[in-house]
Amino acid sequence: MSAHQRGTELDLSWISKVQVNQPAVLRRAEQIQARRPVKKEWQVAWLLKAVTFIDLTTLSGDDTSSNIQRLCYKAKYPIREDLLKALNMHGKGITTAAVCVYPARVCDAVRALKAAGCDIPVASVATGFPAGQTHLKTRLEEIRLAVEDGATEIDVVINRTLVLTGQWEALYDEIRQFRKACGEAHLKTILATGELGSLTNVYKASMIAMMAGSDFIKTSTGKETVNATFPVAIVMLRAIRDFFWKTGNKIGFKPAGGIRSAKDSLAWLSLIKEELGDEWLKPELFRIGASTLLADIERQIYHHVTGRYAAYHDLPMS
Repeated sequence: MSAHQRGTELDLSWISKVQVNQPAVLRRAEQIQARRPVKKEWQVAWLLKAVTFIDLTTLSGDDTSSNIQRLCYKAKYPIREDLLKALNMHGKGITTAAVCVYPARVCDAVRALKAAGCDIPVASVATGFPAGQTHLKTRLEEIRLAVEDGATEIDVVINRTLVLTGQWEALYDEIRQFRKACGEAHLKTILATGELGSLTNVYKASMIAMMAGSDFIKTSTGKETVNATFPVAIVMLRAIRDFFWKTGNKIGFKPAGGIRSAKDSLAWLSLIKEELGDEWLKPELFRIGASTLLADIERQIYHHVTGRYAAYHDLPMS
C-alpha cells in the first residue's frame, strides 16, 4: 500500500445540506444485481483477480495460534497449485491482499507469515471491535499495541452514537486520534452501516471519516444484523468519488460481512468498476473482508478446470 492520506480540515458545509435520494439508490442497486455474470475463461480471470482483493479474516472467540497459522498459509497459497498450473497462472504471485485478525492474534499472524517467507500485510481490528463502546483511552491503546505487534493495517470501528446524535465534530476528532495512533500503519474505518439509521448518515459518516484521514472506509464489522449491501455501497462509493473530486485524494473501499459466494464477489468487482473505474480495482484501493468467500472461489475454479465439483476433501482448509 502507498503512503497513507493525511486527511483535510473538518468542513461541515460539505455535508450539512446532503440528502440521499433513497429510491434512486435502490434502483441503481437492483440494476447492478440484475446484471448477467461473466462466463467461463472471463469468469476465472475475474475470480483470480477477486482473490487478490480479499482480506482473509478470522474473528472468532476460539481463534488459536494454530488456526491463525493455517489462515496465513491459505493467504499465501489461496488456490491449489495444480489448478493454477492448468490455467498457466502458477508462479504469478497470486496471494490474498492481507490477513485480518483480532489484536491478540497479531503476533501469531506476523510469526506465521514470516515463517512462510511472505510479506502479506497483517490487518488488526481495534477500538473495541465490534461495538466500539469502550473508553477512548482504551481504544487508542488497542491501536498502538496492535501496531507494536506488527500490524500494518488497522480496521477501527467508529462510535455509532456520534453519528446517530449528529456529533460530527466529535466523530472527526476521534478518527483523527485513531489516525495519529496508527502512526505509519494504514487506517481502515468501519462505519457499521447497518447501525447508522439512514443512507444520508452513511454518506455523512463516510465524508467525515475521509476528512479525518482514513485510507479506507469499510461497510461493516460482519457482526451486525445487516452488513455489506449494495445500496449502502453505492452511497459510500459516491462519497469516495465526491471526496476525490474535491481533494484529489483516492480513498479505498472495503465491503465486509455476508460476501460468501464467487458470484457475489464478481458483482462487487463490477460495482467498483462502474462507480469508480479500473484505477480503483487494485488492492491499494479495494478490499473484500471475507472468511468463507475464498473457499467458494476455489471451488468454482476447480469446476472450471476439471469439469466437476470438488468434494470436501479435494480442497485444503481455508
